[in-house]
Amino acid sequence: MPAGLGASAVRAALVQKRATSAVIFVPPLLVVLVLGMPWILLGLALLAAFAAVECLRLLDSAGHPSLTLLGIVLAVTLTVEAGAPADLADKAALLLAVGLVLAAVGAFGRRDPRDGVATWIGTVFGALYVGQLGFVARLGIVAPALPAGAPLAAIGSDSGWIALLVLGVWAFDTGAYLIGRRFGKERFLTHISPSKTYAGLIGGIASATVVIGLVLWGLGRSPVEALILGPLISLTAQAGDLAESMLKRAAAAKDSGSLIPGHGGLLDRVDSFLFAAPILTLYVLAVVR
Repeated sequence: MPAGLGASAVRAALVQKRATSAVIFVPPLLVVLVLGMPWILLGLALLAAFAAVECLRLLDSAGHPSLTLLGIVLAVTLTVEAGAPADLADKAALLLAVGLVLAAVGAFGRRDPRDGVATWIGTVFGALYVGQLGFVARLGIVAPALPAGAPLAAIGSDSGWIALLVLGVWAFDTGAYLIGRRFGKERFLTHISPSKTYAGLIGGIASATVVIGLVLWGLGRSPVEALILGPLISLTAQAGDLAESMLKRAAAAKDSGSLIPGHGGLLDRVDSFLFAAPILTLYVLAVVR
């Protein structure tokens, strides 16, 4: 088989896998967004559980063992707490402190104190890292009410702002992939991820800015605000992707898992949100409200 034909076949197979994944996973996401809370929070808790398994496995391969069950429970707890009622919303620091204590006690059983310290650190870091998913729910909770005449007023402020985050990140990923593949030459941070190009970064920012502008219009806000939010969400999403790539490099792994055809594991799909969600939440609290 000619080399070019082989490469084309591989690309076609990858596109088919990605299309299959989209057909499987996008409809449930849309249903959850339409249903709103508490279904959004339940979906995030399930994502956190699977992502924590993958993250802790990667950390272990990278030389940072963990107490897997405790790490998963703590990650899910932190995620759910972020979407809890207001009277519980300030308890995250306490939960993290309790998790830190439990992880330390659990690590006492390791015969080598250095292994114990590594286990302690790996458990707490893995749970805190994945627990950032909770900010997706927190974003919906702190989002201001939509104007009555907003085109997307029917879905509510919580689902509306979460949709802005999701569509913005997806637009960045898609634009970066397509533009980078077509025009990308100069690469950056190749020691972490060899495929990142400046052209892809610019294309991703442009795509995200356009999509976010459209969603802002639907939320009853000025699309001009996308000139700030487009680059902000894009750059934080890119940082989240690179952070997970650094973890996979350290673990000598190509993907975080194999759960999603054509995409790898769940952590590979949510890594951008782990950084973009808290930053967008901070923006809404500081600027929008």
